[in-house]
Amino acid sequence: MEKYIALLRGINIGGRNKISMPLLKVAFEEIGFLEVVTYINSGNIIFSSAIKDKNELIQKCESIILDKFMLNIPVTIISEEELSDTLKHTPIWWGIDKESINYAIFVIPPLSTEEVLAEVGEANPEYEKVSHYGDVIFWSAPLKTFSKARWSKIASSSVNKNVTIRNANTVKKLLLLTR
Repeated sequence: MEKYIALLRGINIGGRNKISMPLLKVAFEEIGFLEVVTYINSGNIIFSSAIKDKNELIQKCESIILDKFMLNIPVTIISEEELSDTLKHTPIWWGIDKESINYAIFVIPPLSTEEVLAEVGEANPEYEKVSHYGDVIFWSAPLKTFSKARWSKIASSSVNKNVTIRNANTVKKLLLLTR
């Protein structure tokens, strides 16, 4: 049995794609996942499964969301081990400055990290910092100059539907909840 985190993209934002977390928890349990826990309302589900194939896990998650909630929601999966390793490789500047926005951008397959980096472009070092490890891109930008950062425009880029974004506190909490 391995612990995983399913990250759903674009739910419960501005009244769109509404999914009840208690009902989502029950749906995940109905398809055989164990130790299911949801965290906040933005689509973070921790669970255990004997299935090792992440593509199979993604397919099961997306199918149950479509079946139960009639929503076609992209999902990415990261194991507890992968998230722990990723957080050991965060840049020293990520998640430190309380006056900055600190995001982890999770790339949803089949898109690659390299494709996202190429599409959004080079960070503007005057206004932001960007680094990556595996399928996660780390980004920080001061709140006062956030709108000047190139990566603040990721929501309007062509790769937006293939990423899901969490803040540093959420990512760190998700790892704690897997333990």
